[in-house]
Amino acid sequence: MSSARPRTRRRLCAALVAVALTAGSALVAAPTPAVAASEVVGGGEPIDYVALGDSYSAGPLIPVQRADPLGCLRSTNNYPAYLASHLDVATYVDVTCSGAETADLDRRAQKTILPGPSPAPQLDVLTDATDLVTLGIGGNDYELFGSMIKVCQEVAPLAPKGAPCRRHFTNRKGVDTKLRDADRIRKDVGRVLRGIARRAPNAEVYVVGYPRLLPQRGTCKQVSFATGDYRWGNRVERRLNRSLRLAARNNGATYLNLYPASRGHDACAGKEAWINGDTLKLFRAADFHPFKRGMRAAAQELYRQMTGGLTAPARVRPRAADAAGGPVVARTVPPVRLAEAWRDRMRAQG
Repeated sequence: MSSARPRTRRRLCAALVAVALTAGSALVAAPTPAVAASEVVGGGEPIDYVALGDSYSAGPLIPVQRADPLGCLRSTNNYPAYLASHLDVATYVDVTCSGAETADLDRRAQKTILPGPSPAPQLDVLTDATDLVTLGIGGNDYELFGSMIKVCQEVAPLAPKGAPCRRHFTNRKGVDTKLRDADRIRKDVGRVLRGIARRAPNAEVYVVGYPRLLPQRGTCKQVSFATGDYRWGNRVERRLNRSLRLAARNNGATYLNLYPASRGHDACAGKEAWINGDTLKLFRAADFHPFKRGMRAAAQELYRQMTGGLTAPARVRPRAADAAGGPVVARTVPPVRLAEAWRDRMRAQG
């Protein structure tokens, strides 16, 4: 690891604290911090932020969808956009893309949800000048979430009070293949983190965990799983977040845990939900994905953890991203087109 990286951490932390302290009590109510981070670090050095990740970072179907490329279903109201505003970074590049797997970050051009140009591997935007990276990835590897959600809904009528989905994913040797795959993702994310360190040796890297999808107990009509598969689904997600935490710890990154803060905001939480249930909602959220309020809340929680407990503004405008390989364009797309593309992808999940 580069010797410059600890210096970057100190500089970044000092900038974040200075922004918050300068804003003072106005931080809670002001739309943006009173002083730019780039103005409080030595020599006015800017903080350059890059967001990497999958749909839980990109925000599919949350208005307004960006067109760079459109197939990534990337929202201008995702948590990276809010976080960039909270931190008042000098530059902000968002290459998150719905459907991304770890291999799409460092090994291949991604196949997008909608037909069209394939974005380059996400790590290609990193440079020596990158100061801050957030990474939210893993849920699509081995079709971990996608096939689980699809199958759990399909088999629920077979044993409504049981755990037919867990049985489906337990092989003849008694191995729970979902828990196994959640463990395997640790290695994949570790590889990506090492790639980030090589390409952006001066960056402070944060791995963002997944928020709670399912309630701690009970069931609801918004999630059509069999009763016993709720608890099992929670176990799979916790195992995935464990893999992310361990990958971060072992590769010089910091893990940011959204799971505790999202308790009571799962897909069954009604008006308090950060996560949508199993019904796709046009201009609001894809099924089993964050709402805009979930993205806003995630950004506030990430800011709190990154700054050691400081409170972000309750209301802030999302930061417009800077260009990365093309113009940043936000446009309204026919909702039927987006919905059909998303449903086609979900049907293709094993």
